[in-house]
Amino acid sequence: MVLNSLEKMIQLQKNTANIRNICVLAHVDHGKTTLADCLISSNGIISSRLAGKLRYMDSREDEQVRGITMKSSAISLHYAEGNDEYLINLIDSPGHVDFSSEVSTAVRICDGCIIVVDAVEGVCPQTQAVLRQAWLENIRPVLVINKIDRLIVELKFTPLEAYSHLKNILEQINALTGTLFTSKVLEERAERETECQVTPSSAQGEQVYDWSTGLEDTDDSHLYFSPEQGNVVFTSAIDGWGFGIEHFAKIYSQKIGIKKEVLLKTLWGNYYINMKAKKIMKADQAKGKKPLFVQLILENIWSLYDAVLKKDKEKIDKIVTSLGLKIGAREARHSDPKVQINAICSQWLPISHAVLAMVCQKLPSPLDISAERVEKLMCAGSQTFESLPPETQALKAAFMQCGSEDDAPVIIFVSKMFAVDAKALPQNKPRPLTQEEIAQRRERARRRHAEKLAAAQGQVNLEPKQDGSVPDSDTSPRAEEPEGDEQQAESLTPTPGPQEENNQECFIAFARVFSGVARRGKKMFVLGPKYSPVEFLRRVPSGFSTPPEDLPPVPHLACCTLDKLYLLMGRELEDLEEVPPGNVLGIGGLQDSVLKSATLCSLPSCPPFIPLSFEATPIVRVAIEPKHPSEMPQLVKGMKLLNQADPCVQILIQETGEHVLVTAGEVHLQRCLDDLTERFAKIQISVSEPIIPFRETITKPPKVDMVNEEIGKQQKVAVIHQTKEDQSRVPEGIQVDSDGLITMTTPNKLATLSVRAMPLPEEVTQILEESSDLIRAMEQLTSSISEGKNSEAVHQRTQEKILEFKGKLEQHLTGRKWRNMVDQIWSFGPRKCGPNILVNKSEDFEHSVWTGPTSKASKEASRFRDLGNSIVSGFQLATLSGPMCEEPLMGVCFVLEKWDLSRLEEPTASHRQNLEPGEQAKEEQVEAEPTSNGGEDRELHEDDHPEPCEKRTPQKGDSSLTDCYGPFSGQLIATMKEACRYALQVKPQRLMAAMYTCDIMATSDVLGRVYAVLSKREGRVLQEEMKEGTDMFIIKAVLPVAESFGFADEIRKRTSGLASPQLVFSHWEIIPSDPFWVPTTEEEYLHFGEKADSENQARKYMNAVRKRKGLYVEEKIVEHAEKQRTLSKNK
Repeated sequence: MVLNSLEKMIQLQKNTANIRNICVLAHVDHGKTTLADCLISSNGIISSRLAGKLRYMDSREDEQVRGITMKSSAISLHYAEGNDEYLINLIDSPGHVDFSSEVSTAVRICDGCIIVVDAVEGVCPQTQAVLRQAWLENIRPVLVINKIDRLIVELKFTPLEAYSHLKNILEQINALTGTLFTSKVLEERAERETECQVTPSSAQGEQVYDWSTGLEDTDDSHLYFSPEQGNVVFTSAIDGWGFGIEHFAKIYSQKIGIKKEVLLKTLWGNYYINMKAKKIMKADQAKGKKPLFVQLILENIWSLYDAVLKKDKEKIDKIVTSLGLKIGAREARHSDPKVQINAICSQWLPISHAVLAMVCQKLPSPLDISAERVEKLMCAGSQTFESLPPETQALKAAFMQCGSEDDAPVIIFVSKMFAVDAKALPQNKPRPLTQEEIAQRRERARRRHAEKLAAAQGQVNLEPKQDGSVPDSDTSPRAEEPEGDEQQAESLTPTPGPQEENNQECFIAFARVFSGVARRGKKMFVLGPKYSPVEFLRRVPSGFSTPPEDLPPVPHLACCTLDKLYLLMGRELEDLEEVPPGNVLGIGGLQDSVLKSATLCSLPSCPPFIPLSFEATPIVRVAIEPKHPSEMPQLVKGMKLLNQADPCVQILIQETGEHVLVTAGEVHLQRCLDDLTERFAKIQISVSEPIIPFRETITKPPKVDMVNEEIGKQQKVAVIHQTKEDQSRVPEGIQVDSDGLITMTTPNKLATLSVRAMPLPEEVTQILEESSDLIRAMEQLTSSISEGKNSEAVHQRTQEKILEFKGKLEQHLTGRKWRNMVDQIWSFGPRKCGPNILVNKSEDFEHSVWTGPTSKASKEASRFRDLGNSIVSGFQLATLSGPMCEEPLMGVCFVLEKWDLSRLEEPTASHRQNLEPGEQAKEEQVEAEPTSNGGEDRELHEDDHPEPCEKRTPQKGDSSLTDCYGPFSGQLIATMKEACRYALQVKPQRLMAAMYTCDIMATSDVLGRVYAVLSKREGRVLQEEMKEGTDMFIIKAVLPVAESFGFADEIRKRTSGLASPQLVFSHWEIIPSDPFWVPTTEEEYLHFGEKADSENQARKYMNAVRKRKGLYVEEKIVEHAEKQRTLSKNK
């Protein structure tokens, strides 16, 4: 056991080759924190008896209560092997799906990871997720199969059964790795193919397409987990033992006399030993031979457990003496068999040695960072490494070398900010007292005590009846004593700064030094996620070597100072003066410069690292307000702090003034609310019911009615009449064609618009959702071209992506009605990057997302372009809040068929001279409107009501086209918005609900109850499969987010805790029922009755949202009125 001093740790930090930055990843409850406890106890930080019970890395109270980890926290450990000493920066991460964002923050600053898998449950959904995260960040994994004691004690497997079960688990994990590897190889190969197509070769031969070549050429043997490779360890963390095959190979090579190398290859696999010939042969199961792994390893462990559980004292003593161990008398006499097992095994097969030896041998040091990973980190967005400036490309060498020279660039990545109580900071802790100070205090206390006694006796003499004062004199010195302590402590510790006095939470950045030495007081640049070194060069002609004092303001670039550097030691922090490259550290004093994560660099030529990829999407929203309105400022301040402290949470303020908290799930929500009330705001708050997001869409007209009768001609007429009566809201001046074309004129009757709405195919909606970043990039590109800026040369890769995106759309939008539609796409919405399309079929003015505006007549070009912006703004507003319940639209295509401005010519002829400046001013006005909508509201929630936007009036220059109805551009926006809404209302409207995928592991006896809870909550089971070798079933289902609140608790209650679900946001799904449906045909009347009382799911959701937003809800207050009877009081 090694208890290390701070000096030792500082010395170890300097040897970069012997540093290992690792994180522990696993599904929830697979034993990550218990394993971390065992490794920490090997350093003497906690007692080995408490390892597994203390859960040292879970420092929050709610983590201890719930028994799950909720944040990633780091600790530095020392491990010596032979003459080599290693520094291991271990990060423990959560396994619960709600906190998967914490896993992303941990994975980014590591070079390797330990994947922990429960030997009973095997590979679970979250195991797949964390393995994928590790793969995406290019970090090397090793495997720990934990809880092997459960195979012996709970499942009562024989050693042979346990071996085949463990083999199964390994195969499952390797299959996962294989899938990830295959997809990567095929992606790379597809990229190479496209490059070859761009540069066609001279030999135009017939190409034979063979998918397998890429896979056959690449070697992937090093990726898989296999005990003979030394990257698998079998453990039982709660009992404190673990082993790799190497340990037993060493023992048996001496005992049996077979070479260690041979044993290493044969201890795992179907090999058996012929003791007479002392040879190892390929196993032949028919002869009843046991594999070496069973015979030499598992049977020994099983017999030890057997002896201890049966309390066979003789056998235990025999095992202990044969192993040459010493067991303390207390453990030997202890009644709990677990204590004896722990005492024997932790000496025989110490878990910390097995795991840490594997980490040091198999996982890379910071020096071994791969060139591929460096390039990936430095290339944000769609740019490639080659397109970066040469100074930036030169930084790759600094990454690879991890140089600690003075001239090496300092590059630090902050992956998250975490809040710490100001009292826990090293500078605020009182130092231990010296002997003299203790003697002085004792003397002072004695004197005070004597004075008190004297005073009390005098008082007793005066008032003999008052006997309460004497005991008072007894307790008073004790009560007084802490005061002296406090005074002393105050004089010893420096006074905290004003920031610490106001709120007791200090923010520390959880970071890693990738290059150079981080020194206290060093000035650094903070690079925001949108910072670009190319933009910097354009703004600063003198280049990257310009001193920070002379820099003009550059967007997304700020300066900061490294105030305090800390060594992270779990619950403790230690002060450091400098941190060499390759180390994990805490940085104090960045709360004003860094919000959640950032890249810090000493040179502005460094690009910001690619953003962290989060597996879970924040979807659960609640509105929050203080119980006492006067405490609103504390709430706002508290929410700002919470936003900074949690990597995944989102804080929004809606137009209604509500403060909304968006979290990843129920457990995450509960943690955020606890933090707000107890740590950040420290006030009582009231929380609304969860706000459930919906989307609105339209579908094709149904072929059958609600009783599955085919809709005939007569009935169809009836349905149309019925819907037309319902939609009496369509005002008079609007023409509706039979095929749903809406024609509408502006209030001043100068322009006429014809709009039709069509549902987009599901695949297209999905493509639009996935490509939102690309659409945003295209939007910026076209706007910069239309504004006449010299747009930077679009990189070839981006052009390829845009062409590929266009090709995908053309592939799915086929058929007569979609002909040439893709070329005529004018805009996407809402916020110019959403899953809805505006198509322009007008012949006067052609504008396409792909090419920008083009028009036939040059004189009219500017007018059409200006008014075109108004049309797009109207479309953006219409898609942001639909007619059913003001939720955003999804999967709708609006076609602008005609756009008649002929009447506009006549009144404007007289104003021909001053037309152009007026138009120009108006263009600026209209340009400002979409940006104020799109830019600021991006952070706002979909529930916003952006109508007030239309009522803005231009300041000047619009006189030529302003009349009593307001400026013409505003009229166009309003008309377009209304036309889009009416075009939607004449089609069959549907609501779309957000859906979770739900993974449930349950035993066969509670399967029925799980199904009951799912069906009650509108869930739909997709598949159910049994896990091999266990009685566990894995159920995959989808569940509406609206029905998911309290789902996990209900399932646990109904199944007595035997089943627990994992909910992850998956997709949007159309609710099949029509929210406006009323019975129209005879059969429907017979089946549903006149009132159709059976509850319509879509209508229920729609009315709930409308009520919440304060919109009109059409419902009867009293359904079945009865005459009321006045009850007399005297009964």
